[in-house]
Amino acid sequence: MNNAQQGPAARQAAMAERVLAEGSATAAELAERFGVSLMTIHRDLDELERQGIVRKFRGGVTAQPSGVFESNVQYRLKTMRAEKAAVADRALKMVEPGMAIMLDDSTSTLEIARRLRLGEVTPLTVVTNFLEAINMLSDQRGIHLMALGGDYDPLHSSFLGVSCVEAIGQLRVDVCFASTSAVHGGYAYHQEQHIVSVKRAMLDAAARNVLLIDHTKLARVALHRVVPLSRFDLLLVDDGASAEALRDLDENKVPYEVCAKPATVTKGSDDRAGAT
Repeated sequence: MNNAQQGPAARQAAMAERVLAEGSATAAELAERFGVSLMTIHRDLDELERQGIVRKFRGGVTAQPSGVFESNVQYRLKTMRAEKAAVADRALKMVEPGMAIMLDDSTSTLEIARRLRLGEVTPLTVVTNFLEAINMLSDQRGIHLMALGGDYDPLHSSFLGVSCVEAIGQLRVDVCFASTSAVHGGYAYHQEQHIVSVKRAMLDAAARNVLLIDHTKLARVALHRVVPLSRFDLLLVDDGASAEALRDLDENKVPYEVCAKPATVTKGSDDRAGAT
């Protein structure tokens, strides 16, 4: 069956896959690619936007984040894998047997969960609201997994809301590993208020807090301030960070470490389950 003969659901799925892979596309490009009218393409894009998969702009669509919109988790799973691996490798060295740790719903901390599947740091208690991490660790021997409930948000593949915040408030962990969308001027930022409330609760519940970011998040802002960077005991960033961005951290007296990217990122069956 050619693209023009596909039903709307199949066409939209193929369209979403293409945009998530390439980051953005124009409506005209998609109309030519799928052999349908611009009107049909715009109806498809309206539906994909309603599902939170993409974001429309004049003349096209994007899966990339902005200062107001967070990108879909499926897009974030595909991006900056080597950079996330670098900071996760360093973060894992801070985890010791017997600890209780908390992971937020970022794809950066998901790389920590991926490494915990190796079973080299046990026994361990892991608390998370991220469905991707829950699925990854649910059958791992030696890990006591605590899943935070709440309202499921498919855009982030995580559980959020008041009930999630209240559940976090009943806990105390040794370390919280978290990520945010942007870092600038001594503050961490995120686009969405309901995400901010959960991250703040997580930071309050931990004895130590570690921020994991890739270098593209430095020198950027988003709509909501999450917390001052002074709330973190350590910031981990990959070695793609510019000297200017690192100077901003120095000027704001932020403790940080630059983590060297590995030569390659190992890919395996876990890549199907997940990649801030």
